[in-house]
Amino acid sequence: MERILIVDDDITFGLMLETWLSKKGFATKTTASAAAARAALAEESFSLVLSDMRLPDEDGIALLQWMSGRRLEVPVIVMTSYAEIQNAVRCMKLGARDYVAKPVNPDELLKKIREALDAPATVPGAAPAVKRPASAAPAAVQGGQLNYIEGHSDAARRLYEFVRLVAPTNMSVLVNGASGTGKEHVAQLIHRESKRAGKPFVAVDCGAIPRELAASEFFGHVKGSFTGAVGDKTGAFEAANGGTLFLDEVGNLTYETQVQLLRALQERRIRPVGSNREIPVDIRLVAATNEDLEAAIARGAFRSDLYHRINEFTLRMPELRQMREDVMLFADFFLDQANRELDKHIVGFDAGAAAAMMRYDWPGNLRQMKNTVMSATLLCPGDYITCRELPAEVAGAADAPAVPLRNPAGEEERIRRALAMAGGNKSQAAKLLGVDRKTLYNKLHLYGIE
Repeated sequence: MERILIVDDDITFGLMLETWLSKKGFATKTTASAAAARAALAEESFSLVLSDMRLPDEDGIALLQWMSGRRLEVPVIVMTSYAEIQNAVRCMKLGARDYVAKPVNPDELLKKIREALDAPATVPGAAPAVKRPASAAPAAVQGGQLNYIEGHSDAARRLYEFVRLVAPTNMSVLVNGASGTGKEHVAQLIHRESKRAGKPFVAVDCGAIPRELAASEFFGHVKGSFTGAVGDKTGAFEAANGGTLFLDEVGNLTYETQVQLLRALQERRIRPVGSNREIPVDIRLVAATNEDLEAAIARGAFRSDLYHRINEFTLRMPELRQMREDVMLFADFFLDQANRELDKHIVGFDAGAAAAMMRYDWPGNLRQMKNTVMSATLLCPGDYITCRELPAEVAGAADAPAVPLRNPAGEEERIRRALAMAGGNKSQAAKLLGVDRKTLYNKLHLYGIE
């Protein structure tokens, strides 16, 4: 029977976890401090450690460092409040397998426990083998490998469930989403998790192709076929043969180019400009747009037959404001990148900066956040980024309630959302709502919210 060591000084919560896990078929032992956990790990064998971040003597980070020094190959899941997620990310770097935010969702916790137990053994501190927190998707490629995290929000989970569902198929995918949401990253992930992963991934920015050169860009040309064609050119279709062709901002294609593209997709053959030779091609198409293509069809700007050809499956990219609980995950991810690029060693964000970033709506989505964090990292003179290093529009969000109670309509939903953002911390939820604790407690009683 698999044994789980629970490390939490909340006796009631620990007992609840013990009872629940035993019903799920696990043997458990509960300790209330890091010292007691170290003693248990030194004397007994465990399949997994489930540790709170805050402990009376030390914290989860210290326990992980001790396990790393002992090279204990026991997966660790850290439990933390939402406000301490940046510390959880530090734990991941030290070798924690995953983390879960309090209040704990039992189904989510069980899933993480199962994933950790089923994964290959990992020595804490051996970063290359450690799975980083799953999250929505900063588009970053390093050394030919996708470097990203997946969010824990419902919107992020749905996105990646659909990505993994459609990736192994040969269906054409339309990725729809606002600017800066990471559409090309998702296209690359679809390719990487498809049966074409060992073949080329070719991206074309349809908004940057001059009308007169579109056919050459897609299908290639032969030397002398038009003024300026000083040599043969391989087009995107041929370059992507066997792999994936990604058409970014596909809504910007001219009507004439749409006709040519549709013909190539239907016949699976192309003819370079100026050539009499037809070339068979086998590509998987992924297209992306931030436009409403159905509206474009209605006004005659986009062909409906091409739309249905490229849209066998639709992925809708969530905006960052729809994944507010993932904001600090992405912020820490971009901070790691900025530290590497700028050769700096910023530890994280102070409470004020974190609060401002969580409240801000990020109209430019992940791209805007990446630029913001890069700039703040460059400007930061100390160990932690503060509101002084953030742009005025972001820093100003620190003083505004994130989910204010303006009127009774939808009040219960806003309270529940604030509690989720605050990880169940009622004082922090009250601040997010712009009310005092007494008012919040009255509202909780009114709506029967525990």
